[in-house]
Amino acid sequence: MLVGIGILLLLVHRLGEGAFLDGLRVIEPTTLLAAIGIGALTTVFSAWRWCLAARGIGIALPMRTAVADYYQSLFLNATLPGGLLGDVNRAVQNGRNTGSVGRGIRAVVLERAAGQITLFVVGAVALVAYPSAVLTASHQGLAVSPTVPAVAGGALLAAAFAVVRAARRPDSRVGRALRAMTSDVRRGLLARGTWPGVVVSSVIIIGGHLATFLLAARAAGATASPLKLLPFAVLALVAMTLPLSIGGWGPREGVTAWAFGAAGLGATEGLTTAVVYGLFAFAAAMPGVAVLLVRWAARLRQAPAATPAALADSAALESAALESAAVHEDRLAVDSRVGRGAEVDDRGRDLVAV
Repeated sequence: MLVGIGILLLLVHRLGEGAFLDGLRVIEPTTLLAAIGIGALTTVFSAWRWCLAARGIGIALPMRTAVADYYQSLFLNATLPGGLLGDVNRAVQNGRNTGSVGRGIRAVVLERAAGQITLFVVGAVALVAYPSAVLTASHQGLAVSPTVPAVAGGALLAAAFAVVRAARRPDSRVGRALRAMTSDVRRGLLARGTWPGVVVSSVIIIGGHLATFLLAARAAGATASPLKLLPFAVLALVAMTLPLSIGGWGPREGVTAWAFGAAGLGATEGLTTAVVYGLFAFAAAMPGVAVLLVRWAARLRQAPAATPAALADSAALESAALESAAVHEDRLAVDSRVGRGAEVDDRGRDLVAV
């Protein structure tokens, strides 16, 4: 969260607050409605992908519930630090509702992993197929010694070797975790009846996010062609996956401003585009507020209904306890009278004997 705050403060210092305010001024009702419509499409397909992944690992998740939960998680992601707490809440609540928090978490992890993998694949294809001036600028600005990639590659290989070696041990936690993860991926994403839907939904979702970015760029005044803007959209979406933001804000704005500036389109225009995109995403997540309010009202309605029943049960238990105590006291009184009668009889026998 501190990183996201630092990025936003740096952008305000370097570019001024005008770029942020312009993001509010340039939005028109038609573009806002278009963004909300695209957001609804991507949310429905995201919920469908979640249903497919959950069904693969044995969770029956209705589509209606999935859509409502997804809207709620989008709103929480857009308003809470880190941009992931909504997904965490969605995973835990679904796990509690289905009786297995572990499986609920794994279903959400599978669904999100499918989206990230598709994003990186589509992004790589876009960056290779439509090279941009931003790539040249990035190479010039991030030129490093050949030793750095060699060291990084060696560290990755060493880490992979250590993981594989640990996984071969029968009693290894790493091995059990890897086997469980492999089984979940095979059943939740790669099963014959699952992977086509996962692929189709993921491509549609990424396409919707890219279309929203292009819509935001046009609203911000960008005149570059969509093919030239496509790499910037990919970089912005990748930056949004970093858990360093404040409700999605921070890394996205920094990367987009840098990319537009490196490509000669102007860092201010890039920042305004990112701001408009963020506002579009927030507006598309607003149905999550309705979901939260409806569920909150449902809990309030259930609470008064449960209170009389609880009071009746408490009164019944108290009455039963009092009756049990009374019966116990009567038994003690009877036993006491019987004991005194027996004592008198014994004394009478003793006198007769004398």
